[in-house]
Amino acid sequence: MTIATQAARWVAERRAAAARDAAPPPFVSSPLVVVRQRESVDDDVPQGLRAAAAWAWRGILLVVAAYLLLKVIGLLSAVVIPIAVAVLLAALLEPAAAGLRARGMNRSLASALVLVTGLVVVFGGLGLIVWTFVSQLDELAAQVRAGVGTVEAWLANGPLAISQVELSAAADNLQRKIAGNQSAVASGALSTAATAGELLGGFFLVLFSLFFFLRDGARIWRFLCRLLPRAARLPTARAGHYAWHTLVSYVRATVFVAFVDAVGIGAGLLILRVPLALPLTALVFLSSFIPVIGATVSGVVAVLVALVANGPVAALIVLAIVIGVQQLEGNVLQPMIMGRAVSLHPLAILLAISIGIVVAGVVGGLVAVPILAVANTAIRYLLDQSAGSSSNGAASPSVARP
Repeated sequence: MTIATQAARWVAERRAAAARDAAPPPFVSSPLVVVRQRESVDDDVPQGLRAAAAWAWRGILLVVAAYLLLKVIGLLSAVVIPIAVAVLLAALLEPAAAGLRARGMNRSLASALVLVTGLVVVFGGLGLIVWTFVSQLDELAAQVRAGVGTVEAWLANGPLAISQVELSAAADNLQRKIAGNQSAVASGALSTAATAGELLGGFFLVLFSLFFFLRDGARIWRFLCRLLPRAARLPTARAGHYAWHTLVSYVRATVFVAFVDAVGIGAGLLILRVPLALPLTALVFLSSFIPVIGATVSGVVAVLVALVANGPVAALIVLAIVIGVQQLEGNVLQPMIMGRAVSLHPLAILLAISIGIVVAGVVGGLVAVPILAVANTAIRYLLDQSAGSSSNGAASPSVARP
């Protein structure tokens, strides 16, 4: 009897046994068991858990990449910060250079002319503002300390009747925190320019970078885009285009808003004959470049000086002026000038400023918000493009060609 015949007989006996619900024949050592083959261990994992794990490791990878990027920026801050300042200045001066080029002027000549004129205006104006502020800084600090003393006296003798011991403890705690923050900020700022040589080198790096950004900014960006894979060149180039316009809008709006804040609050201080009106106006202008935090700090200082010099009525009027100017800025000027392209949530702005100060000191706080605005615009554009490509199908090769 052949093996095939024995197998056929065995199958027939099994079928007969199953049909009459009988036990398998005695010569069958074990019942027939059908085992389903699994492709991998992942088949045993629920779909929800697999999706959560996929999101988790991608999130961890992004956090690690961001941490490493911040560490590299911190190590190269002596180069990164001047380049960032040059980019911001280029965003401010590029429209003027583009206008001169449109009128037929040579690229190099137009860039040099705009650079020199911009430096005279920007650094001259900032130098005058800083000199006005620093020249009366001691008197301003004395007025602020006197204002704090007046507030302490009101808290102790007023309706709240807070004990002097509690006020002294709170004041000492606040002074310690301010001193600690000042040392942290100062160390972060000095780390970018520990010596006069590094400061001078950073200044010249800003000048040279600014000149080439004005002259060859578009060429530099096209060169960087050509380093990417062919399919990613066009989306990246367009994302950079929209991000650059966002940066230009942000810089213009920030300068204009700072000017309006300084003029509005400064005019109120001059009308009320508050002493140190000019350095307070300069403080308002400089602090307006740090969104949310700067205007609040400068407003508090102005109110304290008015309280000491002109009494509580003048201080309340100054407070009303500060609040009115800030409401005008937040509800009218910024939405009208910046538009939706630069709109950021206040919490995102605060977090960006905090991270910028930790990484690069005061300069990091200044450049954190424009970096966030640019990244927000670029990422939103790329996500919209990705969603559009997914809904419309695969892109044709001509779309991806630079």
